[in-house]
Amino acid sequence: MSGHAIVVGGTGQIGRATVESLLDDGWTVTAVQRGSTPPPSGWAGRGVVERRADRADLATVVAESGGADVLVDTVAYDDADARLLLGLAGDVGSLVVVSSASVYADDDGRTLDEATGPDDFPRFAGPVPETQATVAPGPATYSTRKVLLESTLLDDGRLPVTVLRPCAIHGPGSSSPREVWPLLRAVAGRPRIPLAYRGESRFHTTSAPNLAELVRLAATRPGSRVLNAGDPEPPSVAEIVRAVCATVGHDPELVPLGGTVPESKVGRTPWSVPRPFLVDTTAAAAELGYTPVTSYADAVVDTSAWLRERLAHQPWREAFPLLAQYYGEAMDDYAAEDDLLATLP
Repeated sequence: MSGHAIVVGGTGQIGRATVESLLDDGWTVTAVQRGSTPPPSGWAGRGVVERRADRADLATVVAESGGADVLVDTVAYDDADARLLLGLAGDVGSLVVVSSASVYADDDGRTLDEATGPDDFPRFAGPVPETQATVAPGPATYSTRKVLLESTLLDDGRLPVTVLRPCAIHGPGSSSPREVWPLLRAVAGRPRIPLAYRGESRFHTTSAPNLAELVRLAATRPGSRVLNAGDPEPPSVAEIVRAVCATVGHDPELVPLGGTVPESKVGRTPWSVPRPFLVDTTAAAAELGYTPVTSYADAVVDTSAWLRERLAHQPWREAFPLLAQYYGEAMDDYAAEDDLLATLP
């Protein structure tokens, strides 16, 4: 089955991969975006209709597009966004909405939003299934708002809604790409790279192409469901750093740091966690026949190329201000790294 799809956030990292996946499957696509990120070249030649519009104008876009078989929202955030989407019932056949795996809480109520150190970081016995408890819905945090989004959509019943819960998303088009951390060190030729938690941290990655494949399958088989989305064989931090460095031919010595993260945050990457945070993706295979289309190591080649092109024209803090806001000096504090490395064998 294919038809007409409207993709909201069409030029972001999830949106652009989704547009490409749907096009390859024979869908016609309207890509909606606010205009802050240019679309990939070649879309017009493939028949993509590009619309610059705010979320408040979405109903107009849908009406002027003649409706849609599916609307994919990659940037929906809370119950207000959910109500807007539900108001399109009658004009769209189904919804696919991207949430986040950060909604999960462990059996003692620990969450990613509230974790400030190893003691209060969530503890899970293994990969987290969709049946795991979540934070309570509400306006307090990113994750509670995402749960509010999910519950508002799924409790309504007017439309089939697939909710997807990805983890650390990676791909071209990101506004805060984690891969900048190892790439900066690779491009600078840093011979030794220290890694907190001995580089063994595993925070599940989700490539945009894998997430887009799951979107495509959900669009083809409408239904109301919640599905995790993650890469196969999620890499450790050490494996991530090696994969990114390899894209520019750099082979550094990785220096494992034991114990807790030092006050200077030396070695703390955007994936560094004291315990694994992994999701179970077997439901996606059972429900939709999903199989991943790429691995982290393969997908990150395109991400690295896109990042290098962006960073060739401006410093990383200007290119990615959200990343600078989240991670600050921890992203490229080489002096602190050198000071610590000087104390090690």
